[in-house]
Amino acid sequence: MLRIEFGTEDLNRLRLAESVHPLWETALSLQLLQNRHGALAFDPWRHKARADLDDEGLTGTTAALMRICPHAEYFPDFLTPRTGDTSLEAGLDAVLSTPRERLGQELGQLYPDRCMPASVRRLAEGDLAALHWLGEALRRFHSVAVAPYQDAIRAEVAADLPHRSQAALTSGAEGLLASYQSELIRRDGTLECAYPIEWELTLDGRPLHLIPSFFCTRWPVTLADPGLPPVLVLPLAPAPGWLDRTRPPSGTLDSLGRLLGHTRAQVLDVLDRPMSTGGIAAELFLAPASASRHAAVLREAGLISSHRRRHQVLHRRTSLGEALLNGDPGTAT
Repeated sequence: MLRIEFGTEDLNRLRLAESVHPLWETALSLQLLQNRHGALAFDPWRHKARADLDDEGLTGTTAALMRICPHAEYFPDFLTPRTGDTSLEAGLDAVLSTPRERLGQELGQLYPDRCMPASVRRLAEGDLAALHWLGEALRRFHSVAVAPYQDAIRAEVAADLPHRSQAALTSGAEGLLASYQSELIRRDGTLECAYPIEWELTLDGRPLHLIPSFFCTRWPVTLADPGLPPVLVLPLAPAPGWLDRTRPPSGTLDSLGRLLGHTRAQVLDVLDRPMSTGGIAAELFLAPASASRHAAVLREAGLISSHRRRHQVLHRRTSLGEALLNGDPGTAT
């Protein structure tokens, strides 16, 4: 059971995120590949994600990430940093900026009574090459196991958020908490929810941030370090069959990802209508600078065109980009 000291004054400090966080999704999807939780909803995804990771040569990388983020009662908090910018790149920058002392402490907590693997030990020591590997490994895992399912993730958030917002609008923070009645119970100045261990969290006047998560299952998740900004990650609980109800990555898009890189293929895919650089970044959970770089490469290849409208630069697929995306070699030549 998780118990959070939650008095009346804490209601005014309650915060609800409007989107999932890419690194929480990365960490929790890594854990889902190591268990059978939510089998009806997630087994089809598990099958496809494992196959896609294998096709990308990431099976070994994924296994190495699992040594850092296991399916266990504890995994390191530095993997899910809180940043003002919710893009993947901003999160990765925060991960790679983790102080050496914290790396050693949190990874040491993960391996307290057993031998720490050499690769994990190098990371715990703050080795720059190990940190660079971690950033690239998380980025590549996310691009294959999480990013292709953004349509499904956004659909779940879009279905959930109005319900929460209406509850907050009608009955304030009390109503917002009541809307989570299947997960959260508030009584006697305490907020309680199911948890794999007995754990207590004191807010001490700090706001509690509620974050929706697509890959969170069974019960909410919080950080292990009570000194960090308090968060509570809550399951969106997609219904079984979600993978069939949303457009999965097509064979052409998979092949194009191997040619251009998965992220650039996804950028090309979303540009079926004019979109600003900021729009691309928001759509794909990218940093604006990263979205700009990918757009520049696609533009130089003649796959998208860009034009300025007032204070924005809008991008859209060209006929060549359309043909390449649709797998039409006759048109693309």
